[in-house]
Amino acid sequence: MTDPATQNSSDLIASDRVEGTAVYNRQGERLGHISNFMVEKRSGQVRYALLSFGGFLGLGNDHYPIPWSMLNYDTDKGGYVVDLSKDMLESAPRHTPDTPPDYDDTYGRTVFSYYGLIYPW
Repeated sequence: MTDPATQNSSDLIASDRVEGTAVYNRQGERLGHISNFMVEKRSGQVRYALLSFGGFLGLGNDHYPIPWSMLNYDTDKGGYVVDLSKDMLESAPRHTPDTPPDYDDTYGRTVFSYYGLIYPW
């Protein structure tokens, strides 16, 4: 019998399956992977995917908060596709895994503004 938590038959996915999922740009280059994501406590809405990008062999990767609305799941790739270049990511808001920022409204506006989006909260 198949474990229902691991089936891919619906639009829902378990959080542990999102973490580690590859992220590609529109040109098909692998940018990194989702290290985790940030969920708004009251609404349950996902605000950001934290993209682990940079470093060497997984060491020194920074976390880049990407507004969740920018990600599109591609079943052929088995990962998310985002319309970003590596150059744009290198200048994007980021933090190290052990020093996360305060994800307050000011920081949210900074992240959304960088990507040319309106901060909806």
